[in-house]
Amino acid sequence: MTDGVVSGTLDEHGRAYKRTVWAIAIGIAIFAAAQVTYALSVSSAQFLKDALDWIYTVLLNAVAAFVFGRGARAEQLSAYLIAAVLTVGGLQTLYDLWDKVADPRPIDPGLLGFSAASATVIAYLTAGSLARFRHDTNPLIKATWLSARNDAIATTFSAGVTLAVRMAPVRWPEYAMDGVDAALAFQAAAETILAARRDRQAP
Repeated sequence: MTDGVVSGTLDEHGRAYKRTVWAIAIGIAIFAAAQVTYALSVSSAQFLKDALDWIYTVLLNAVAAFVFGRGARAEQLSAYLIAAVLTVGGLQTLYDLWDKVADPRPIDPGLLGFSAASATVIAYLTAGSLARFRHDTNPLIKATWLSARNDAIATTFSAGVTLAVRMAPVRWPEYAMDGVDAALAFQAAAETILAARRDRQAP
């Protein structure tokens, strides 16, 4: 499939992708800022943590939107940067898992439910808006699609299962799902790096 660039300029496919990722980055940044403000007003550390987790998605899409169309070399380097963001996100998930095990957090059903529901809605809107680009071979486009796909998978578990297991007397299912989330982040990072290398070696 086209990489969205024709003779140094973006074609309609490329312009559509660039508009899409800018809209995703800006929209999520606005939502995250509102969530941070509310979390601080109610002094909820967990709700604040959920809000700050959006930083990875905003950064990933903002980098992709800014770099796309600026040349193959810039796009390949930014794909590596996005892979690094995904890796850091996976490591952060593992750290958060360790912290949960070491110091179990109190549960606020209302805020937890809102976080799960809002994350699910945003994840599916993001994945849905990027779905038409999912077969693109451009490593930068592939990176944003893989991230959106992973978020949709993770939030499906979070909304459908995590809320229930966090209210349960045992916490191990929650820990297991955090492990799956981290694994998905590492898998997406690895696939992004491989796509960037293939693109670099292509004639």
